[in-house]
Amino acid sequence: MRIHRLLCHGLLVVTVLGAAVADAAPIVPGSGHKMTIVGDDFEDPDWTYVPNNPKSSFDIDKQLRMPAGYAKNGRWRENTDRGHPDVVRRVETPEGGLPGSTGALLLQSKVTGIPGRPSGKGEQDDIYLNIDNRIGRYIPVSYGPSAVVRVYLQPFEEWEARNGSSFAFRATVRGSKPGTKEETEPYWPGIFINNNRNRGKNGAPASIVVRAANPGNDYQAMPIKEAGWWTLGMSFSPDGMIHYYAHPGTDDLTEADKIASHRPYNFQCLYLIDCFFDVFGANNGQTVTTEWIIDDPAVYTVNQMPAPPQARKRAPARTR
Repeated sequence: MRIHRLLCHGLLVVTVLGAAVADAAPIVPGSGHKMTIVGDDFEDPDWTYVPNNPKSSFDIDKQLRMPAGYAKNGRWRENTDRGHPDVVRRVETPEGGLPGSTGALLLQSKVTGIPGRPSGKGEQDDIYLNIDNRIGRYIPVSYGPSAVVRVYLQPFEEWEARNGSSFAFRATVRGSKPGTKEETEPYWPGIFINNNRNRGKNGAPASIVVRAANPGNDYQAMPIKEAGWWTLGMSFSPDGMIHYYAHPGTDDLTEADKIASHRPYNFQCLYLIDCFFDVFGANNGQTVTTEWIIDDPAVYTVNQMPAPPQARKRAPARTR
């Protein structure tokens, strides 16, 4: 046995890890106990996001432009590395959504880089689910965490006329690489939805791309042939693997919906820190990104965690 110590943002997390960890069975996202302190259902008709514009773009020009944007219910925050989407607004749930759902969240941008300075190259905006701030700690993979979200895909003819990534559901995690047992690093796995505008006559209009395989490469994991509602999920098992799930519709995920399992970049995942959503656009000052609508993002743990301590403020987690 060895003791693994991680000191970050003033919080000491200690976990006991075995000398070797065998591959565990994948965890179906949505299994176990729902963490009601995080996530959102957008059912409150007064749901409001306070943008505090101009948004940050620290990853591009080192400008934080504080205070950061936030949702009034405390469940969302701006990513100050790249800034939130230009539009973060509650809307009526599109047809075919979760039974009983009356509200969902619209994400869309025009300038996805430095505010007021279109670059003419593809860039992205991010918004965080605010998990670590609300529970006051990271979630060790020993608890079997997972995250699920429903995503509405607009009819393909309404997508921004641009090839490549359009949306992503991602996580900030920490892990260790072989040969660096006592050191951890952050990384950012995720499920991307790409527009295959240059697909040709018989190709799928869109595809799910996984970040990332063990060597660190992104790859197309699943074609998307129908628009409408999809359910996406990621889980983080005690053996350090990350599992990716997806299916059309809003039904709960099952074992049959797994599309990939990896240790991205050859990291052994140790902690789930947060989840976030990317909106990608051409950033040419003229076109807007595809409208993306999400509903009921939720976090679960197979093994129930102790009651969280009082949430504490932390520096924003960097993204890539």
